Amino acid sequence: MEKLLLSAVIVLATVWSVVVLSRGGAPERPGRGWARHPGTWLLVLVLLVYVNQVLFTVYVRREWGGDVSRLSRLLPEGWFALADLGWPADRFPAPELLPWTVMRAQSSLELAFGVLLHLLVCRWFGAEVYRTAVRARWAVSASFTVTFCLIEWELPTPYTTDDIVIRVLSGLVVPVLVSRLSEGPVGPPRLVPFVVSVAAMGALVLAVYDTALLYNLGDLDDWLPVAGAAAAVLAGARWWAGRPVAAAGPTTSAVTSSLGWFLVLFLVPSLPLRYGVNFGTTAVSLAAGLVITVAALWLGWPRALLGRLAAAAAVGVGGAVAGYFLASGYHEARLLAAAAGFLLAGGAVCAAADRWLTAAASDEPVSV
Repeated sequence: MEKLLLSAVIVLATVWSVVVLSRGGAPERPGRGWARHPGTWLLVLVLLVYVNQVLFTVYVRREWGGDVSRLSRLLPEGWFALADLGWPADRFPAPELLPWTVMRAQSSLELAFGVLLHLLVCRWFGAEVYRTAVRARWAVSASFTVTFCLIEWELPTPYTTDDIVIRVLSGLVVPVLVSRLSEGPVGPPRLVPFVVSVAAMGALVLAVYDTALLYNLGDLDDWLPVAGAAAAVLAGARWWAGRPVAAAGPTTSAVTSSLGWFLVLFLVPSLPLRYGVNFGTTAVSLAAGLVITVAALWLGWPRALLGRLAAAAAVGVGGAVAGYFLASGYHEARLLAAAAGFLLAGGAVCAAADRWLTAAASDEPVSV
């Protein structure tokens, strides 16, 4: 039943996105300052997640004697690599007041984490994409919340009922709060620094996912070099993205437009589509991904440039294969590397085509 319901969520979310969001028309969301930037609140949320991890570790060490088998036997492998906090954990006052750190705190924060992450990426791309993403906030919340609840039901624990109630409440609160955040600069982004930014942010998200959302604080030391390198790359890419943008050629503009549409259409079904790969609805997820990709190209790619699309896609597939096999670790890391490889390789072909056509045009004799 859970697989059937998850498939239904994927289909409904995809259809809604293609039918409704493709119309555009989202209102402006002006404003300035760090207090209205989604990145600010994403950082605050990550801090809260890690605070909860420390308190969870204290609670398990003091109240459960460090034994998490009562939960680990109910969940897939890869959870609960606890850190050794030593004497601070032993001296923490009133650990009996921390049972809420077990599962419940994560359930209250995960939706906001996912929504803010997507909004930040859309804000990097440009104001128009961000506006549409915020417009879809209630649909995103519904899609994500139902998916989270289905996964909770598929992997039952003693906290499942509490978690579902918390997730439903979060699904009502988060869309209201994110509506107060502001958009970024107007105009198309620099394509390469945007792709690099998303790849670096993806590495940081995987670090948070493993060490915090899966309660593996003990793995933090292993992730620190990766997270540090990703943070440095992200900082450089955002600096690069802020430099003046040169006029793009027609093929590069088509790539940018199609990618913007993909971000818009992928937003609502993204979470159920991702979990569908792991929970037995892979075919539905792949079909939905194909529909989203085709719709994005239909909306963003001029028909006169279809030949260049074929060439860029062929080279992009090679970049995707290289990225997939060069990456390691989580399946998501390989998919992220494949997507980045596809965009960078295919985008390079498009940029080269624009330069070649411009150079060829400049050598033509001027007719009088």
